[in-house]
Amino acid sequence: MDPFPSPTSSGELRGPRTCDCELALLPLRQLLLLQPDCFQLRGDRLAVLRPPRHQPAGGFTVLSDGALHHDGQRHCRLTGHLKRDVELTSHRDYKDFRETILSRPLVFFTNVRTKNYSSKEKTYAFIVNTRHPKIRRQIEHGMNTIISSVFGESYKLRFDFQEVVKSFFPPGSHLVTGEDLSFSYEFKSDALFDFFYWFGISKNTVAVTGKVLNLSNTSAEKKEIITMFLEKMSEPYVRLNSFSDRKFSVASRGRLISYKTKSYCYCFLIYYNSTPII
Repeated sequence: MDPFPSPTSSGELRGPRTCDCELALLPLRQLLLLQPDCFQLRGDRLAVLRPPRHQPAGGFTVLSDGALHHDGQRHCRLTGHLKRDVELTSHRDYKDFRETILSRPLVFFTNVRTKNYSSKEKTYAFIVNTRHPKIRRQIEHGMNTIISSVFGESYKLRFDFQEVVKSFFPPGSHLVTGEDLSFSYEFKSDALFDFFYWFGISKNTVAVTGKVLNLSNTSAEKKEIITMFLEKMSEPYVRLNSFSDRKFSVASRGRLISYKTKSYCYCFLIYYNSTPII
């Protein structure tokens, strides 16, 4: 049997009504069995399904390049996923992307070899609970920091989970597709001279850290608890607008007001509750 960290106990899950989980890992095969309303493998196609009608804002957001080798043997195409690397060109694009990332748990698929010189791979689902304060704080801080450090120029921000996943597995394990454990967005402005972007100064990477729960389990009792746990985690997330969700640098705010319509600027002023400047 391959070495593997001990499965999470029922006590660590704190019951199905509590979602005190930062990050989690479980085999893809198990995820397909426990969440058939969200993930289905049909032939060579892995479908990420739309959330049920009773919770249209729930479910998971899968970040992928669109393909994977299931357990290193079967090539599968993904549908219903979000690209790991996206380009944004407007404030609306940025707002929609930010809400997508923070409103649902993120799921990445990665292949792992847990023995040295072993050719046997297993595909795992890595879950990022973006509603957990520690994880949410790291993502929001990364987004807010890079916005406040640029002056209307283009920038690129990547969030990487390779190290936290690598440290979860026993020594000697190999992340075959470790590059799949990240996502990025590139904001393209219409600035005439993007010196900071051209020289790589406005390109940052955030290595996200956190505790990883092992949700792998074969007992019927634990499977039932894990199923309810995942369902609770993927319930619709309701939040209030916050100042950090609309944070821009001084120069960026000036550009927004200069180039957008008056109605859009009016909404912008409402978000900030500030004195009109136009």
